[in-house]
Amino acid sequence: MGDLRANASLSAMALELTILTAARSSEVLDAAWAEFDFDNGVWTVPARRMKARSTHRVPLCARAIEILQTLRPFSRGLVFAARPGGKPLSNMAMTMLLRGMPEHFISVDGKQRAATVHGFRSAFRDWAGSCTDYPRELAEEALSHTVGNAVERAYRRNDALERRRRMMDDWAAYVEPKGGAQAAVAA
Repeated sequence: MGDLRANASLSAMALELTILTAARSSEVLDAAWAEFDFDNGVWTVPARRMKARSTHRVPLCARAIEILQTLRPFSRGLVFAARPGGKPLSNMAMTMLLRGMPEHFISVDGKQRAATVHGFRSAFRDWAGSCTDYPRELAEEALSHTVGNAVERAYRRNDALERRRRMMDDWAAYVEPKGGAQAAVAA
């Protein structure tokens, strides 16, 4: 995260926002300014852009809002347009950025594996399940996964936005750069 924060490129900001929101790459890359409610700190992704075809509200942590506010004066329509008024960044932009980072390998079960953009969603889920007391359903809702059977879903009418906001703020604090690169950015 420190390396991302030190990189002012559009792809670095897209990747950091992806990590902070636990969103899918396509949800971030195709995000439009009209989807963001800065007064309430909520990103509403329309159903047509969601894998489950259901509208998904994403609580935004302070750093996510900061990233978006940094980009706001430079683009219209799409947040991550490759050119003003153009198509969104390629879905490979974040992947290539990650591959070019010096620490793009992680250790999993004693084996070195390349970090992937989608892997950050998995890291979020592992963190929520192993390092916190947040309920499983809350983490799954944050990932916009369909939880429970049809009857259970029929009775669940609330997306627990404020509870998820606390969880996403905790996630942002967990992934906040520590030492090294963060100190370089602050300087």
